[in-house]
Amino acid sequence: MTTIKIEIKGLNKVYGERPEEALKLARQGCHPRDILSRTGQMLAVSEVSLKVREGEIFTIMGLSGSGKSTLVRCLNRLIEPTNGSILLDGEDICLKSSQELRDIRRTKIAMVFQNFALLPHKSILENVEFGLKLRGEVKESRREKAGMALERVGLSNWSDRYPDNLSGGMKQRVGLARALANDPDILLMDEPFSALDPLIRADLQAELIKLQCDIKKTIIFITHDFHEAVKLSDQVAVMRDGKFVQMGTPEEIILHPGNEYVENFSREMDRSKVITAKDVAQTGATPLYADMAADSVLKRMKKTGKQFAILVDSDKKPLGYIFRGDLENSTELEMKVGADFQRQDEEVISVSSSTIVGNLYFQLSQQLPLAISDDKGHVVGTMDANDVMTHLSQAGQYTNIRNSAHAFSTDGQISGESHLTINCFDKVVSS
Repeated sequence: MTTIKIEIKGLNKVYGERPEEALKLARQGCHPRDILSRTGQMLAVSEVSLKVREGEIFTIMGLSGSGKSTLVRCLNRLIEPTNGSILLDGEDICLKSSQELRDIRRTKIAMVFQNFALLPHKSILENVEFGLKLRGEVKESRREKAGMALERVGLSNWSDRYPDNLSGGMKQRVGLARALANDPDILLMDEPFSALDPLIRADLQAELIKLQCDIKKTIIFITHDFHEAVKLSDQVAVMRDGKFVQMGTPEEIILHPGNEYVENFSREMDRSKVITAKDVAQTGATPLYADMAADSVLKRMKKTGKQFAILVDSDKKPLGYIFRGDLENSTELEMKVGADFQRQDEEVISVSSSTIVGNLYFQLSQQLPLAISDDKGHVVGTMDANDVMTHLSQAGQYTNIRNSAHAFSTDGQISGESHLTINCFDKVVSS
């Protein structure tokens, strides 16, 4: 099992000189707004607990004023928590001395800020090696590490330039390289991409995902952008009024929002980006065995309304397709379906149960259902375009399905590998 890298237990942060008074009211159920008006104390973080596993990207998201930036600054004690515990590798950093805390910041935890925080009078290389210099590393060693970090973020050719020569996206890459140069166990990233243009932001998100496959750092990422949280995260915590209102995987947050606040975030999300083939297998028809009688198979296909079905052998390995029309036109329905009715000219398309549905639109355009297989190649279900739309409708209500389907064409044809048909949508909604 993956190691818990950082754990927070009952963390609170109160701004003011009478924190116990504020915490007492909070335990009685008072809203932070009422606590502020009654006591003058601001409850910024309230009873937050979480566990982050090693190598995981854990995203904390919420609107401005929700407490997320205060929380992430408590994790390295740039802001001192009022009470609670922050366990790093099992040791409570809230109990560390000033010198021990400095060592932790220099070796184990690095932070990437929204505003880049580059030193304008120093070159890019000097900015990246700055933390290593403070740590006391010799020049040759820190230059080598800084150069490697710049190469990782694609800026090795810019080491002699100065910050004012760089675009916003490039400056943020320098900030990331500076954090990586220290080789920390944990990266704290406080809305690092929110000040950037959308295209640059998307590029850096993709770059972070690619980089994480190599560096495998434990990352705590702060954002107010739900799409960004879903794209980057292994786990997401939604924060409001200093508290976590829901925590889980992106899939859990989108498909099962805990309250209206969370649902408002997920409403416009393209659910096909998180729903897997395994999820849809619960909606689609079950595969049919080749040794079943044709009349029994026809009855099942009529019941489900399917025109095509996938045949499997006794080990649930895919054999081929069967067409309902062939059965309806036959007078020999007592025969085994596999022996006489299996189509030989169509090879079954099989996909892994973990495949994201949004990556399968092209395959779904072929009309024939897809076989959904586990890691042993056993068919666990089937899926066609109509099954996808049915599942999306259950997950996100009919009025939002168009957002999940991206775009449609009026003639019923797929307009690109990321598009579903409007015919399919209309069929589901009208049923």
